[in-house]
Amino acid sequence: MVAIEVKNLTKMFNGFTAVDNISFKVKKGELFGLLGPNGAGKTTTINMLSTLLNPSSGHAKVSGYDIIKEREKVRRSIGIVFQEPALDNRLTGKENLEFHAMLYGMNKKERNRRIKEVLELVGLSDKANVLVGNYSGGMKRRLEIARGFIHRPKVLFLDEPTLGLDAQTRRHIWDYIRKLNKENKITIILTTHYMEEADYLCDRIGIIDHGKIIAMDTPNRLKDKLGGDIIILELEGNADKFMNAINKLKFVNSFKKHDSKLTLMVKKGEKRLPEIISIAQKKGVGIISATLHKPSLENVFLHFTGKTIREKEASQKEKFMEFAKRRFRR
Repeated sequence: MVAIEVKNLTKMFNGFTAVDNISFKVKKGELFGLLGPNGAGKTTTINMLSTLLNPSSGHAKVSGYDIIKEREKVRRSIGIVFQEPALDNRLTGKENLEFHAMLYGMNKKERNRRIKEVLELVGLSDKANVLVGNYSGGMKRRLEIARGFIHRPKVLFLDEPTLGLDAQTRRHIWDYIRKLNKENKITIILTTHYMEEADYLCDRIGIIDHGKIIAMDTPNRLKDKLGGDIIILELEGNADKFMNAINKLKFVNSFKKHDSKLTLMVKKGEKRLPEIISIAQKKGVGIISATLHKPSLENVFLHFTGKTIREKEASQKEKFMEFAKRRFRR
């Protein structure tokens, strides 16, 4: 059964295309991730699916409801945790949850039962009566997840759920998200630019860049598409003859040279590395260092876009600064 169906969804802002004709489906109970750099269109996509933004064109259904024609039904069927904190620091954790539950029309008995359940789920039962202003960043995030789930939504949107948290706290949040998905069978869409987060959590991933989904599959299948293990050689000397020899090897699926480093995609890399080093020596090329590792989602992103997520974000930041300068001059 399909929980979310997106067809040719597009969003433009003053001539700028933030989301560019994307289409995908999310199955009921699936944990689906949108992976990409800041500014790729992830949050804009979430905002359209949660009815906070109208699309410029295209269609989408969430829990069977049209995001334009049946906005109130969509909103009743979803929960959302925003990038920016949206808690009241002057209230306790329990009071924050109670206020949210009242907005969804829960009676007092049901509210109390659900508040107890969701606080237990995210490990905050002992902090229920503590002011949220005294919570740590990780505790606030867990409370926001509890709040987003308190009315039993069919679909939960998590927009960069661990942004700004330390590695240990981030890992704890991952465990709560997985527990929520597996034990409660709730459909979750999360956005992230953390490779390890998408790899650890998601059943499937859509890699998004410049508003387009450029690849979509399970994390393992995306990595398998690269065709083997990754060998990175730091070379010394003229590598032309060595690269010509490498190009003739059947077990080398692809290779790229950037400055003094050569990256090869190789079947059974641990077996082939000594042979590759031997060829380099015969061709008079020195090898300063050699590393071998299994493909990661970082490598997948690099393969499909030509840059790492960090490089993409740096490039987009430069474009934004240039845009801001032009606007300021006016």
